[in-house]
Amino acid sequence: MKTPLKTGLALCALLLGAAAHAAPTTYVANLNGLAEFPPNESPGTGGAVVVFDLEAHTLNLDVLFNGLVGTTTAAHIHCCTALPGLENAGVATETPTFGGFPLGVSGGMYSQSYDTTLTDSWNPAFIAANGGTTAGAEAAFNAGLNSGRAYLNIHSTVWPGGEIRGFLQPVPEPGQWGMLLMGIPAVLAWRRRRS
Repeated sequence: MKTPLKTGLALCALLLGAAAHAAPTTYVANLNGLAEFPPNESPGTGGAVVVFDLEAHTLNLDVLFNGLVGTTTAAHIHCCTALPGLENAGVATETPTFGGFPLGVSGGMYSQSYDTTLTDSWNPAFIAANGGTTAGAEAAFNAGLNSGRAYLNIHSTVWPGGEIRGFLQPVPEPGQWGMLLMGIPAVLAWRRRRS
């Protein structure tokens, strides 16, 4: 009796593993001054949805922000901090700011898609630090996103180092939640049998 349950759990784990590596992956962040390093007292807030597809070589950004004390001077994604959710890192994406990002404002929204095979999509220093190729930059960026060591930062005239930021966190795909939920009854049944 234990063998079918173990086989079923192993199959669920295999399917979850395959789903975890499927592209694209969505990441979200809540942006605020307290997330800066060091924290600041900005009343500004924002949100970001980032979709990174390593197989299709695309990076899609949707950012909304308001209430900044200063006006925007730059915005980009930094990667990779030494520890998840802590400290600062260099700019990974396009410099000096995302192309077309609204500058000189205290609130706004931004939506853009990038082809990550193009060197212009990356900070040249990030490419150089990761093997000198866009493929190396993509791999390092993917690892940083998946380990919680990448953040979206909006810089302003009042806080040039960053007025609001948020670490990007992966959003589980609906299929992953379904498989996890299907596995719960099997684990509970297995525990009852052992009791």
